[in-house]
Amino acid sequence: MIKVIPNKKNIGAEIVCDLRKLSKQDLTRLKSALYKYGVIFFKNQNLTSSIYLKFAKNFGKLANYPRLKGLSKKYPQITVVQRKKTDKGPSFGEQFHTDSIYTKKPPRFTMLLSKLVPKKGIANTEFCSQYLAYKQLPLNIKNKLKKIKASYSSEGPISITTKERVKEKGKKIKELKSTHKVLKKINENYAIYCSPGHFIDFKPNFKNKSKLKKFLFSHQIKKKFQYSMPWEKNQLAIWDNRSMLHQATPFKGNRLMHRITIH
Repeated sequence: MIKVIPNKKNIGAEIVCDLRKLSKQDLTRLKSALYKYGVIFFKNQNLTSSIYLKFAKNFGKLANYPRLKGLSKKYPQITVVQRKKTDKGPSFGEQFHTDSIYTKKPPRFTMLLSKLVPKKGIANTEFCSQYLAYKQLPLNIKNKLKKIKASYSSEGPISITTKERVKEKGKKIKELKSTHKVLKKINENYAIYCSPGHFIDFKPNFKNKSKLKKFLFSHQIKKKFQYSMPWEKNQLAIWDNRSMLHQATPFKGNRLMHRITIH
């Protein structure tokens, strides 16, 4: 039996359960909560890599992250997301974005499992509900966004946050680019699907593109759409990349996370 505890404003929810012992009915409730709240998290989950992967497969096909090598040959779908005390640049993912939007088929979901974290309240992950952001757009902006797409690049603004890890564990790959609709319909609800961290341009051309970009990027990350999630060791979070923006908060210290992305 699982217990769902929504956060304030219904942005995210804590799920109390043992992920090693889930029934089909439990999984159905988990997926329903994920679609409803955008991000769900589970504390006190001491999972092996094998169990972690087995759980992830309940949500779809596992993806290989194009920017970094996997944990090992046995677990290529697990990406090590690490921050070291000696790192001088920004934290990995330290700008609002949606994961791998620069690919032709971006992952629907991301899972993050904490293996080593600083003191609670330091190194949070912040989420922005793009369901709520869409609902509070002016009607004329909604109509405008329905007609356009945006282009993205793996070398966009946020790429600076991956440089330390790419240097250590990166793959030799060329720049990746994609184009996607700015609005996405998910289970009858619309969400803004635009990643400021990877954004290049709107398509097709139209007047006042820079004005729309400035407005949209500011609107998407308003505090009233946000939830800041603190981490504990052995905590697992899952979020829907189509309806949530996320970012790492700045911090100094050591943190080690295992990430899986899912199509």
